[in-house]
Amino acid sequence: MALPVRRRHDDSPVVVEPDRWPTPARDPRAELERLSSELSRVFESFSRLPSLLGDAFTPLADVEETDDAYVVELELPGVKKADVDISIGGRRLVVTGERRDRERNGFFRHRTRSVGRFHYEVDLPGTVEEQEVAANLDEGVLTVRLPKPTGDRRRRIPVT
Repeated sequence: MALPVRRRHDDSPVVVEPDRWPTPARDPRAELERLSSELSRVFESFSRLPSLLGDAFTPLADVEETDDAYVVELELPGVKKADVDISIGGRRLVVTGERRDRERNGFFRHRTRSVGRFHYEVDLPGTVEEQEVAANLDEGVLTVRLPKPTGDRRRRIPVT
């Protein structure tokens, strides 16, 4: 049986071995699902690693910049206002606290919600008016509004 021959750019022959033939095309959806599953497992394992602060977890958060302020929203379901501590120093916002576990009668079959100490830190892109910072905890979402200094605010200029 004759083996197929390919030619290189310098016109020298290359013999292609039968076991090195290209594999049939794969289903892209199946590949994406496999990759998504693997990434989920990797991220899940990272979330279980102990943090530098002991067993603290980091809550999910969004940081938004508006014309006059930075707005930070943290997901803290089940956390009471008294269990949250917020500090600001320069451009760094630090939110710490504790989500307490409620008393249970049964035993866990499956558990994915984090309880215990939490810690969130973010360096904002600009300075803030520290005396004007306001925080609100409503329906499990902590919203921290950090106003920009008046001189740093963007001003809209109308085109005439």
